[in-house]
Parts: sequence; C-alpha cells; structure tokens
Amino acid sequence: MAEQARQTVSCRRCKHYRVSWDPRAPHACMAMGFKSQKLPSIVVYESSGIECQVFEPRPATTTPR
Repeated sequence: MAEQARQTVSCRRCKHYRVSWDPRAPHACMAMGFKSQKLPSIVVYESSGIECQVFEPRPATTTPR
C-alpha cells in the first residue's frame, strides 16, 4: 500500500512558536511547554506519530506606512 503523504505543520507560521536563546535548544513551543534542537512539529511527530494538534496560524502582520 502507498503511504499517505504527510502534511507538515510549519512551526514558524504558528503563534505558539518562539526562538529560544538556549544554543542547545533553539526552538520552543509555548503551547506544549518545551524547547528542542529540532522544530517542535518534528519532535511531536516523531514521538506520537501524528501531526501537531495545537497549531494556530499567526495573525497577519501589517506594516505601517
């Protein structure tokens, strides 16, 4: 059987994603409360086998003119 194509969650487009200043764990997920070397969505998928369930897109930002 063919594997289903995995939809990837883009942490960098999620409102819960933060950059950590810890050089050993530069990526952080504020919703799940952890930091890691890999993007949080990859860690979630590797540990649970399912895509991140707390992904929420960042609100669109507008630049002042």
